[in-house]
Amino acid sequence: MSRSEQPASGPDELNRPDADGGTDGTGGVTHVASLGGGVIGRSWTALFLAAGKSVAVFDPDPRAEDRVRQAVESAWPVLTELGLTEHGDPEGLRFCADARTAVDGAGFVQESVPERLDLKHALYADIEPALGAGTVVASSASGLTLSEMQGGWRDPERFVLGHPFNPPHLIPLVEVMGNDRTAAGVVDRARAVYESAGKVTIEVRREVPGHVANRLQAALWREAIHLVGEGVASVEDVDTAVSAGPGLRWAAMGPTLLFHLGAGDGGLEDFCERYADSFNRWFDDLGGPYLDGPTARRLVDGLRPVTGSRSVDELSRQRDALLTGLIALAREHRGQPPTDGR
Repeated sequence: MSRSEQPASGPDELNRPDADGGTDGTGGVTHVASLGGGVIGRSWTALFLAAGKSVAVFDPDPRAEDRVRQAVESAWPVLTELGLTEHGDPEGLRFCADARTAVDGAGFVQESVPERLDLKHALYADIEPALGAGTVVASSASGLTLSEMQGGWRDPERFVLGHPFNPPHLIPLVEVMGNDRTAAGVVDRARAVYESAGKVTIEVRREVPGHVANRLQAALWREAIHLVGEGVASVEDVDTAVSAGPGLRWAAMGPTLLFHLGAGDGGLEDFCERYADSFNRWFDDLGGPYLDGPTARRLVDGLRPVTGSRSVDELSRQRDALLTGLIALAREHRGQPPTDGR
């Protein structure tokens, strides 16, 4: 069901001030549970804290608490630069000994445990009895489908997909999906929670592996791998072709809107008429490689001159600094105000 087809608010039980504990009585979520303290989970935790929500975290790894607190500390200056911490408090964080305790009183739950169906099903069975009557649970899963994960619930009507792009505290996109087992209004409610934290959401309307954005990035990478394998260009030059070329345009607008601008006043209709033969020829010639051992080795060897002696942490900091500047500039030009934490 699309956003426009759903009611503006969900069932009465979703809007009662006492239905799910961690709300402000007007539908705004003030307390979140974050299940999983890995790379994705701790990034989500930092974002929710920045948005003024208290966060209860559970991860069975004894090292998780230190890692999450370090991640929040590291992310805070970047989030501040983006205008996302005005209502935030990094001290609004607590760790729980078990998942049931973490979800108790939460108005929203973000699940980011490893992508093993048995682990997720066991977690859902554990927390379902402890959830508030209106609490929405969203999974960060990228490789599993919603219908696969629903098998771990007695009643999955308040369980949705809430897939971020890494790192979640920086990249605005969240892909949200429900299906015919999802209660009316739940997808809208999840989108509202994310948007209150400064995210940009889309609705996935039909279940496909990889959702939307991962499929788009997989299609591009497949052709990048093909070009390298066929000796058309090096790994470095293919990456440069993206980052210094269409990648810059894609940060401003999506491909279809950009092509609408590519044929002057005639717009997309003229563009398709003018360039259909060229694109169909390119479509027919695109490669279809598989990411097998030799292919992976070719990519790793081709990337080595690019990375040199720089560590993953150093490259990640460089990436995040560039992303922060791009996102801040985009927000300014698009007139997006900082989130109000609700």
